[in-house]
Formats: sequence, C-alpha cells, structure tokens
Amino acid sequence: MKPNVLLVMVDQIRWDCLSYLNHPVVDTPNLDQLARDGVLFQYAYSATPSCVPARASVMTGMSQVSTGRTGYEEEIPWRYEHTIAGELAKAGYHTQSVGKMHVYPARNLCGFHNVVLHDGYMHYNRFKHKTTTMESQEQTDDYLNWLREKQGLEVDFLDLGLDCNSSTVTRPWHLPETFHPTNWVAAQSIDFLRRRDPSKPFFLKMSFVRPHPPLDPPQAFFDMYKDMELPDAPVGEWAETKDKTRAGLDPATSKGIVPSQRHRRAQAAYYALITHIDHQIGRFLQAMREYGVYDNTMILFTSDHGELMGDHHLYRKSLPYEGSAKVPFIVADPGNQLHLKKNTIVDKVVEMRDIMPTLLDAAGVDPPDSVDGESVIPLCKDESEMSWRDYIHGEHEFGKASYHYITDGKEKYIWFSQSGVEQFFDLWEDPEEKQNLALKANYHDRLRHRREQLIDELSGRDEGYTDGENLIPGKTAKATQVQLDEWN
Repeated sequence: MKPNVLLVMVDQIRWDCLSYLNHPVVDTPNLDQLARDGVLFQYAYSATPSCVPARASVMTGMSQVSTGRTGYEEEIPWRYEHTIAGELAKAGYHTQSVGKMHVYPARNLCGFHNVVLHDGYMHYNRFKHKTTTMESQEQTDDYLNWLREKQGLEVDFLDLGLDCNSSTVTRPWHLPETFHPTNWVAAQSIDFLRRRDPSKPFFLKMSFVRPHPPLDPPQAFFDMYKDMELPDAPVGEWAETKDKTRAGLDPATSKGIVPSQRHRRAQAAYYALITHIDHQIGRFLQAMREYGVYDNTMILFTSDHGELMGDHHLYRKSLPYEGSAKVPFIVADPGNQLHLKKNTIVDKVVEMRDIMPTLLDAAGVDPPDSVDGESVIPLCKDESEMSWRDYIHGEHEFGKASYHYITDGKEKYIWFSQSGVEQFFDLWEDPEEKQNLALKANYHDRLRHRREQLIDELSGRDEGYTDGENLIPGKTAKATQVQLDEWN
C-alpha cells in the first residue's frame, strides 16, 4: 500500500521557535523528534504571509499570482480545480481535514471526503449584523457546537475577553485542558484513525488554530514560561522608536510600544501555546503507533506564517520580516519509506506552494499542470545533486505598507510599492534584520541584482508596478486579483 500522508499545520508559529534550532527558551520535544526523523528546511517562507493567501498556496501548489490572492480578503469563493486532497482522493486516498481551513464558503470541502471544522473566530460569520443563518459560526463550526454540548449553550470564544487578533494580551485557558481547541484537534484526528477506511492509504490535514491569538494557553503550560527570563525582541536601526498615538496600547495592535509587562506575558503565553501544541502532536503520534500507521506515514509540519511578537516594535504577521514571513518546515519519514537523509538541515529556499507537489510526490502521484511549486523530497535525499530555484518572490497588499520581497534565505530585498522605499538585509551576517543596507554603497550591486529579479517577476502585471526597466511606486495594490464573477 502507498504511504499515508500527514500534513500538520499550525497558525502563526515563528520559524525559530523550535528547540531543535537551539531556541533559548521554547521547548518542542516532539517536533524535535520529527526533525531527527527527517529533514528541516532552514529557509522556508510564506510568500504571502497571512492566513487566506498562504493557505490557498498550500492547498493548490500555486503561487500567489496564480491563486489570485495577493493579500488577506475573506468571502472570496474557493473554486480551484486541483487541490492536494482532490488529487489524493482521485489516487485512492481516504482524505480528511481536522481543524482550520479558512476557506469560503466555510464548509467548502476543497477535495476532502470530510472536514471536521474549527476555523477560530472568523469575522464574516461572527458579526451578527452581517452574517446569514447559513453562514453563522453556530452553523459552520464543529468545535463550537461540540464545546456547547459539553459545557452549555452559553459558552463562546470570547468568554476570556481576549481579541482574536491580539498578540499582546493573554490569560490562561479557563476550562479543563481537554476542552481547549488544541486538544480537540488532536482528539478528532485520533478519532479519524479509528474511523478511516483501512483498505486505503489516508491523507490527513491536522490543522491547529493556535498559537494564533487569543493567547490562552492552559495554566500548566503558561507556568512553564511566565517566570523565565525571555529573550529580547530585536529592534532594527530603521524601526520606528516613537509611538505618538500610543498604538501599542491597542489590544489588537500590529505595531507600537507595548507596556513591557504586557509584552512579557504575551511572549510567555505564545511560547506556552507552542509547547502545548507540541505535546498534542506527541499525543497524536503515539496514537499513530497504537494504530500501527506511524512507520508507514510521511509527515510534513509547517505554519502558514509567523508572528513578529515585538520584533522592530511590530506584532502579528503580513509583513516581510523574518518573524512574520519565515516558517518552520519539516519533512519526516519515520519508517524510511522515502529514504531521506535524516536529521539534516537543508539550506535551499522553499515556500508554501511546494507543499502540494511534495505530498503528491510522496504518494507517487503526478502533480497537475496548475502547480507552480516543486517537490522538496529530492532535496531531502541528496541536495547536492539537484538544481533548485535561486530565490522566491513574496508580496502582500497591506495598505500604505504594501510590499514585494525577494529572498534566497541568505539576503532579502524589500520594495514597498506605495512609497518606493527599499530595504536590503544581509541575513547571513544580520539574521535579525537590524541594519538596512539599501543605501550602503558597497551593497549597490547586490541590491540592483535583487531589484532586477523583482522587475522580472512583476513584468506584465496588471497593476503596472514596472515598465520592464524600473519599479514604479504608487500603483494600487489589490488583495485579490481574481474578480468575483470569474468564480461564478
């Protein structure tokens, strides 16, 4: 039988929050073991680092240009012809998704045979003055209905008073740990092992909402970190150091000077949620051993984007800096089905669009022509013998801060499309992006080289970002390039 395929996704884990990478505080024993049982990619990026566009690339293997999603926008229908689940289902796999999907409509199967859904707090199906009964969270969310069956109809996501996008305010989970959404995802995934069709290989997408806010770790995990000496967030010489409007006091801030005690508690809670997820992944891996499928399963672990958590006085995601755009990416092969070079780190640059072709490759399924990404499995076997891309192009519509970036993991060029401001970072010498080298004369040639790569990527785009020789600032950036009527 073909190998089973497990995609473990989390929401908003920074690339560096693994003890395998010698993080000074965070403890992730089960993810460390996955890395020992496979290959870790140290230069993995989310080309469009927010939930909707990143997940579109994961599910389709397409770049942000091909998906038409170059920023965050909800309520745009997902009608892609080819998805991971759809292709694996056609190849005889039993396919299941548990947890976060973040698609529209919310119950869109996207090729899965079944979806057990918890998307977290979704504005379009929470706002009572806008949503319809059929789109409401009570109608669509399986976790919320399960929780209310267990705890009573009065229970809701906002009971702790935490905003769904706040990266700075925290308090511990108030119910027994077994009712936490992280535990629920693991429990429902284990139940799939019981109910799956044993005559078929399976594809399971196990998708956690945390450590995306609300920052609500169970008390035991919060206690691990709350009294620790935590690392300071890096602040670049280019970063804003004044907060005249006191934006940092906003519970849902994305930038500003946050009170130090509040920041430290949020940092501790963020790390606690990561360790909590790690333990629940360990719980599921143990269940896989009990069901006899662990050694016949290829596992890919990643996140849709990172979390800035105070880097350069910035929070949340969407921006091109390492804390936001760089993600963990582990390909594990516990039973040696794929003959990977285990316990190694690969320095080739990969991104979300590479996930679909990688999983299809593991299953022996040819990718459809719509796929832009490449399978990373050959890199996991012997990277020295395989040619690979020189860089990736990322972008995000983000209002006045809309941007494009080019990186190979060792250096990064950023162009803010509305203002024309450029940044250039030597990530090999300055991994925390503290020094902007864009105006340094001795980096002129390297800057120009990366700028020319971006011009090549943007040539022919409808926005008019370039005339083929120069970048043209001030052109309108759009979060979605595909018109709604094209999807109908």
